Amino acid sequence: MSSKEQTSMFKKWKDPSNRSKLYINGEWIEAKGKNTLSVHNPATGEKIAEIASAGKEDVEYAIRSAREAFDNGVWRTTSAHERSRLLIEVAKKIEQNLEELAELEMINNGKTVREAQGDIEDAAKTFRFYAGLAIKSSEEILEVDNPFTSKVVREPIGVCGQIIPWNYPLLMASWKLAPALAAGNVCILKPSEVTPLTAIRLFELLDDVGFPPGVVNLIIGNGVNAGQPLTESYDVDKIAFTGGTATGKKIVETSVGNLKKVSLELGGKSPNIIFADCDYETALDYATFAIFNNAGQVCSAGSRLLVEKDIYDQFVQDLIEATKKIKVGNGKDPSSQMGPLVSEQHMNKVLNYISIGKEEGATIGCGGNRILKDGNHNGYFVEPTIFVDVDPNSTIAREEIFGPVLCVIPFETEREALRLANDTPYGLAAGIFTSNSEKADRMVKGLRAGVVWVNTYEQNLIEGPWGGYKESGIGRELGTYGFNEYTEVKQVIHSLHVEPSGWFS
Repeated sequence: MSSKEQTSMFKKWKDPSNRSKLYINGEWIEAKGKNTLSVHNPATGEKIAEIASAGKEDVEYAIRSAREAFDNGVWRTTSAHERSRLLIEVAKKIEQNLEELAELEMINNGKTVREAQGDIEDAAKTFRFYAGLAIKSSEEILEVDNPFTSKVVREPIGVCGQIIPWNYPLLMASWKLAPALAAGNVCILKPSEVTPLTAIRLFELLDDVGFPPGVVNLIIGNGVNAGQPLTESYDVDKIAFTGGTATGKKIVETSVGNLKKVSLELGGKSPNIIFADCDYETALDYATFAIFNNAGQVCSAGSRLLVEKDIYDQFVQDLIEATKKIKVGNGKDPSSQMGPLVSEQHMNKVLNYISIGKEEGATIGCGGNRILKDGNHNGYFVEPTIFVDVDPNSTIAREEIFGPVLCVIPFETEREALRLANDTPYGLAAGIFTSNSEKADRMVKGLRAGVVWVNTYEQNLIEGPWGGYKESGIGRELGTYGFNEYTEVKQVIHSLHVEPSGWFS
């Protein structure tokens, strides 16, 4: 990356030195061990920043600061209307800096301009949505026998450790921070060390808005040094994690010390089911979008395409032709439709899965290679790849690849489609394309997935719950469900007749 491009990218940082600091207790501070991590542009492989790398001491300081802010600070007595106002101000700040944040996301993550801008817009919407929920009463009055009254109230859990992935850096930060703050919690956010730049910039905006010290804290580092101390601490009341299923299971293990609340949004191997009676062009369009959007780095990606045999041959042929036309390139090029994978390490992981698919006998319809031409030779670009006639029991059909790799599997009957769709340890999402509403209804009821799309795919709504069955997670994000994940439930029973019980008289 040229010095001119880097200057443009970082031009709005309030203090350039903040890029190499942590944000704890309302201040930008250096990591205790002075350790740093390099951040790279996945489209070029070049280093774009050097950032602070937190150690155990830094995490413990963040936890103490958050604990003090929640237990003894002003945040607990801050009104819901004030919390709402602060969240609205955050949304405004994001909107005012949309172009810069999108550019940062694009250069740090590899997204296309269109994808990055959409993510930043959705991040602002998320803060606005939870600003509204903050002032909506959740109190429930119960009908009970005299002389008692009973009500149920929701209260903040306390100190929340939030660990987010690299595929949607700013959006995932928003999904975590907004509901937690709306409910009155204090937060310690750990973004991925691979894509921390928009989180750092977001915390500058949070600092400008004026949250009390210790309410929002930012630590950056790897899972062992920064993540694990959060999950193990007895002073952390909740862990919210989005990422891989294997890591999620480890978090559950390390969180049992104080039985802290845990919510997990994990992996998927989601089926996208195409029936012969579908709207053909719509199904074809979404079959490509479901897997190649964000270069397939989406937990709910439609990575298993189940196609009814009556249209299988023609659909596969048209799908391959459409896929070959996808323009892969640097996200800063407005004509690019798919960007690189996030890192060299992840690219090699995806390429290894492609090799496994070949070794297991799957047929490649298109793609399958790293892209080393058209100026992309230093980036982490992989061709949009389609395996056809895939054995449902093969490795590539069962394990989450998290890249632009599609497995196409034929089926003959509705029952077979449902069996294949549910034959996975995951249960995050599923898609159905059919013009038969009764068939769609039967499939929706039979699918074991937290989100089911009918005649569309990857249309995610802030207003509704997001999460999965089976090994795709615990709990839900977004909507009122996401808000409730950050609350404790308390029943208050009040006697209207103040007198002794007489039980032992």
